[in-house]
Amino acid sequence: MGKRPDKHKDVLPRTRERMVSGRYRDTRHATERKDERRIGLPEIRQVIESGWHEKSKDEFKIEWQAWNYAIRGKTIDGRALRIAISFDEEDWLLIITAIEL
Repeated sequence: MGKRPDKHKDVLPRTRERMVSGRYRDTRHATERKDERRIGLPEIRQVIESGWHEKSKDEFKIEWQAWNYAIRGKTIDGRALRIAISFDEEDWLLIITAIEL
């Protein structure tokens, strides 16, 4: 196991740019959780566009050797959500999960 990579300093701008450019994808886990929690892509986009990086909820995933970052915000209809995201080796945005708070 190698050295833990540094966290990205520009998580929110990087995340927003990937959403706008279409360089994002759901993980299988995200697809399952979004379906069961009735959270759609429009809600995820809204949180990413208007939310904030909740640094205290970031965590390093040893099995992936990657950081998961937390973006928190509200949907247009006022639902408070946390979106867990990461970046793959090609710098695509990975949507890990969506949680209603």
